[in-house]
Amino acid sequence: MEEIEKNDFNLNISRYVSTSIDEEQIDLLEANKRLVDIEKKAKEAADRHNQF
Repeated sequence: MEEIEKNDFNLNISRYVSTSIDEEQIDLLEANKRLVDIEKKAKEAADRHNQF
């Protein structure tokens, strides 16, 4: 009741319950490492393809 009174008796749900969704934390170093590995494999595949 004290919290409701402190909010001027406003019963709007957003004053009491957060509706935001936490953002996923991304490890940029790991993502970059994976991207470099994918690019390396794509280049190897393209080189092998071009040999034919």
